[in-house]
Amino acid sequence: MNRKRVLTVLAAGLVVAVAAGLYWFQPWQLWVNETVQEALPAVQTSAPPSGSAASASAAPAPKEPAVVATGELISHEHTTSGSVRILRAADGSLVLRLENLDTSNGPDLRVWLTDAPVLPGKDGWFVFDDGAHMSAGKLKGNKGSQNYTLPAGTDLARYSSVTIWCERFSVSFGAASLAKKV
Repeated sequence: MNRKRVLTVLAAGLVVAVAAGLYWFQPWQLWVNETVQEALPAVQTSAPPSGSAASASAAPAPKEPAVVATGELISHEHTTSGSVRILRAADGSLVLRLENLDTSNGPDLRVWLTDAPVLPGKDGWFVFDDGAHMSAGKLKGNKGSQNYTLPAGTDLARYSSVTIWCERFSVSFGAASLAKKV
């Protein structure tokens, strides 16, 4: 092979390797923030009977759902802060709410309920896919407050923590132990 052909093949190989690396690691995600500000889900109270004096007033005021569990996020692979609340609506549906979330962006981030203990530091980075876990969905944004409706029949007794999980690299960005409310 002549020198020009070798250099062309090497250059093409380098371009393919760089493109694959950019696709896999998506380094620009570290500088791109996605802020999501969803309102607290409201539960509509039942309307008063139509013949009562209260019926002249406006529609019934919404009330907050019951808090079932709470937790505070700690940092793992990336600096992470914020709080977690699991809420139960009057109809029994469950919503996992991240409040004041602040973490790094990344590829393929999910919100998981897990049965793993939350360990500080590097010891906690990789434990969440070892046991039972359930995805509440893709992370909507790396900053702000957001709601995730949990599937009907979710048994919260099975889960003791929430993690912001990167499926691509199997690592926790941050996690919270859940304190159940009675």
